[in-house]
Amino acid sequence: MSVEAKLKYSRIAPRKVRLVANLVRGLQVEEAEKLLQYTVKRPANPMLKLLRSAIANAEHNYNLKKENLYISEIRVDGGPIIKRFRPRARGSASAIQKKTSHIFIELKEKEETVKSAKKTKTEAPTIRKVYKEEKPKEETTQQPKAKRDLERERTKEPTKEAKGEKKQIFRRKSI
Repeated sequence: MSVEAKLKYSRIAPRKVRLVANLVRGLQVEEAEKLLQYTVKRPANPMLKLLRSAIANAEHNYNLKKENLYISEIRVDGGPIIKRFRPRARGSASAIQKKTSHIFIELKEKEETVKSAKKTKTEAPTIRKVYKEEKPKEETTQQPKAKRDLERERTKEPTKEAKGEKKQIFRRKSI
């Protein structure tokens, strides 16, 4: 059984209301109520009133117990934007958007089935840890750059530059 409650045209921006909505999403009703009571953000108070309204709807209309309810869905949508203007420098004006939001809460009753209770008792979850076998590091056959240069000088191997394969540079004027 699901119970719904809506709050429309709340004069708080939806971005700010979603911060508080994400705190209580999926919680038991009693936990969510305690959390909203002590949350210091401005949308917490209207959300608490809305939650209490949904709880009252569930108890009065559907004879559901408060202990068995949880927040199955909470949605915050943007409402109409009230547009105002503020005077600025040199006779110009800048727009101000006063945003509104619509809040929707859906409560559902916990469903405890006999089958799920039996499965949890008999089948204990097993956790397996898989360890990767560490391979020994292969020694590199490359030598540091300084040592290679020293060896090249000792053996005096002709390099590309010595062979006359220098990188050609573009010249603007011919010589």
